[in-house]
This record gives sequence, structure tokens and C-alpha cells, in this order.
Amino acid sequence: MKIPSRLYSIWARFWMRFAGYGQTGRFCTWLAGIFMPPYYGRQALAKLNPKGYIAPSARISGKNLAFGRHIFLDDRVLVYQGWEGRAVILGDGVHLFRDTIIQVGSGGSVEIGADTFIQPRCQFSAYKGPITIGVGVQMAPNCCFYSYNHGFLEGTSMSNQPLQTKGGIQVGDDVWFGVGVTVLDGVTIGNGAVIAAGSVVTRAIPANAIASGVPAKAMRMRPTLVEAAEVA
Repeated sequence: MKIPSRLYSIWARFWMRFAGYGQTGRFCTWLAGIFMPPYYGRQALAKLNPKGYIAPSARISGKNLAFGRHIFLDDRVLVYQGWEGRAVILGDGVHLFRDTIIQVGSGGSVEIGADTFIQPRCQFSAYKGPITIGVGVQMAPNCCFYSYNHGFLEGTSMSNQPLQTKGGIQVGDDVWFGVGVTVLDGVTIGNGAVIAAGSVVTRAIPANAIASGVPAKAMRMRPTLVEAAEVA
């Protein structure tokens, strides 16, 4: 006999009342999701508790972490604060989908603004400088952000090269990243920019620009509503 969907909803709402970051909370999250579809289907659970939805397989390690309300951390998400790493801050409604990694080390921090959606297998590696992502950013899978680089002086093995940086990474609000974008240290991306799939961003991209290439360059500007209407 098929169980009515209303009973699934009652079940999920009951167990999500007890969801949280600890082992007991994770167990209740798992119970809440038993009858829910996987992946995108579980986003709704994040709205049922201010602590959001933290998948049982997600891993969170660190003391200087600040999570907003109704966040969504999918399966196998990793948030790791390493030695001398600074804060990791996730704003309200941030969604990190499966296998995304956030790691901060010496001199690094990560802040992700409210209502930003980050698709699977993205990586944020913050050492020597901060990575700041704005509000309402949309990020396709396999994007990478590195706020540091390795030295490459002759006479020293690559494994012993010191880390260096041109500065942190600053991404504005309402930016869209295509699949497989890489953003390197010292880059600023303005509000409303669009970065095409496969681009490597090594320099500043102005607000509302559409950028692509290796290295990425601003190719044109996004049309205004009036311009789009005229073309239509």
C-alpha cells in the first residue's frame, strides 16, 4: 500500500525539529530524509529548521565557523578549518551541493553570501588571503577558487616552495559561473558578471560583463531590459 505524501511531510517535519550539527541532530536529519527523494529533492528540508539541512555524510571541522539560517549541506560536503585558518561564514539559505570542499589555512578565510547556490564538486581553497562570494551567486559544477599560489624558484623542490598570493578573491552579488571555471588569487569580479564555462580568471572582471577564455576577458556587457526588448 502506498503511503500518502501527507504522511511523508508529517514525518519529515517531526524529525527536522531535532536536526542539528551534532551526531543526534544528524541522525534526526537522516530519519527526516528517509522518504524524501535524494539530491535536489531534499532542499525543502532545510526550510523546516533554522539550523538547516546537514547531510549525515557531510563533514564539518573547525571552531571558527558561522552558519546562517536554513542552509543546505548536501552529501559529502566538507568544511575544514586548518592550522591558523580564519573564519568560514555561510549566509542564510546558502546551498552547497554534494562533494563541494571548503578549506581554509594560514591567513585564509571563506565567506559565502546569502542565497548563493553552489553545485557539485566545487572547491574553495583559502590560504594567505580571503575568498568572499556575494549574495545570490549561481555556480555550476567543478568551479575552483584559489586565493594563493606556489612559488617556483629554481633550486628548491616544488613541495618546499613557499605559498604566495596577489591578494584575496572578491566576487560580487548575482554573479553566474559556468561549468569548470577557475578563479585565481588577486581577482575581483563585479556584481552581475557572467563567467563562461571553462574560463580561467586571472584579472578583474567588471560588473555586468560577460567574460570567457584562458585567461578570461570581458567580451561584452549584459544587455539591459530595454535592449533585450528591442531585440525581441
